[in-house]
Amino acid sequence: MSKVNIKLKSRKEVADNTMEFHLTKPQGFTFKPGQFADYTEINPSETDTEGDTRGFSLGAPYEEDIIFTTRMRDTAFKRNLKKMPIGTEVVFDGAYGSFTLHNNTKIPAVFLSGGIGITPIRSIILQATHDKTDHKVFLFYANKTPKDTAYLDELTAAEKANPNFKMVASMTDIDGSKGWKGETGYFTKQMLEKYIVDLTVPIYYISGPASMVASIRKTLNEAGIDDDNIRTEEFSGY
Repeated sequence: MSKVNIKLKSRKEVADNTMEFHLTKPQGFTFKPGQFADYTEINPSETDTEGDTRGFSLGAPYEEDIIFTTRMRDTAFKRNLKKMPIGTEVVFDGAYGSFTLHNNTKIPAVFLSGGIGITPIRSIILQATHDKTDHKVFLFYANKTPKDTAYLDELTAAEKANPNFKMVASMTDIDGSKGWKGETGYFTKQMLEKYIVDLTVPIYYISGPASMVASIRKTLNEAGIDDDNIRTEEFSGY
């Protein structure tokens, strides 16, 4: 669709230094789970060399609002987001991207993510749960501590509601995650094999910073998984 102005409705913190923003959804706007849109601030109170436009993954299509979530780095754009009054308009331009769930429900989907890379995956998993699709879905989700883990409770609820969805959350900061009873450390072939019978069958989706995406791709390749079965979404400058 063409660019359109939409209004900020609300915002809230969903993890340490991570905020979720709700905006009005343009009439008739449709998109696929996992896609993103660009947002441009209008006459911002401050700006810097990174500019006034950012791209963020969209929430699930069934949700009432346009939703995006971001780490709150110390940039002019993020400072404006945090303090702009409710009702402020931004320019919305979307949807874009092909990081979307494959159509064949007989092939399992394995998502691997860390940090804010969860946002397109959240969209896909929540929509699949809402639509009751037959896809078998696994999510391997790494963060430093539970406090750093956006949407942990929401994804846990989706796992309970969706018999086809299994989440494997892992914490990498052992000292900071005392009391955590789930997996610890980074993704390994051995961790994947604990939950997936045949690693060569699924299609794999990796989402996160470029360095993390490259590291996980290397792990998958070493486990015998062909690049043809790996799809990626790199987050840079978020």
